[in-house]
Amino acid sequence: MMANEKVALITGAARGLGKDIAEVLGRDGFRLYLLDILDERLAETAEEFGGKGFTVFTRKTDVSLHDDAFAAVADCIAAFGRLDVLVNCAGIVRFNHADQVPQAEWDRILGVNLSGPFFMTQAALPHLIAVAGNIVNIASSNGLRGTPYTLPYAATKAALISMTKTLAVEYVDAPIRVNAVCPGPMNTEIGADLVFQPTMQPEKMARYAGQRPAAEAMEVAEVVGFLASAAASAVHGAIWTADGGITAG
Repeated sequence: MMANEKVALITGAARGLGKDIAEVLGRDGFRLYLLDILDERLAETAEEFGGKGFTVFTRKTDVSLHDDAFAAVADCIAAFGRLDVLVNCAGIVRFNHADQVPQAEWDRILGVNLSGPFFMTQAALPHLIAVAGNIVNIASSNGLRGTPYTLPYAATKAALISMTKTLAVEYVDAPIRVNAVCPGPMNTEIGADLVFQPTMQPEKMARYAGQRPAAEAMEVAEVVGFLASAAASAVHGAIWTADGGITAG
């Protein structure tokens, strides 16, 4: 099976890391099925990728909704007839004091960051197993170490890491690979939109920032591209950090 006959479904693909992951996989010959709740930005991304010669389908989807997730996978199969790679990239991060997180914010972050990958995985698993495909979950170095002011985000990313390992063990005898990538700070729109409140202590965040500059999203996307490829056929149940050494010690 040539890469240009394979299909990759990427959530959160309208901008940032998800868009760059889609570009890497499109460059590598995958046909693309892109999901995001930002439908106008998604249409712009699809038009841009079409100009690069990529085959692209898009669908406005809220991955936190079970029916949306299952409908998206069904539509992908209807469009392409197969699904080889699922990249769960959609995510939300907010800065807030733990005792000031509104329930609505907690519920939304939990829904997108954890329920979303769960629903997408449930829907995609039989199709991925049918073609010996793979899943790449976008977790975070926040899920590997304590990071202040990000409690809902960090908790969901730690859970996504656990979900990755659990799936890898449960399906160890099936023709599927499941891995996760844990980025550190990145130069993205989402990162630029974060609001650091005056009551927060920057010295608590300094240990998370690390000694190296924030990564470009494309640098992390290349790691995902490798894990999605046949070159990573021996990699299963792995949690790859792409954080400039933040979690190394």
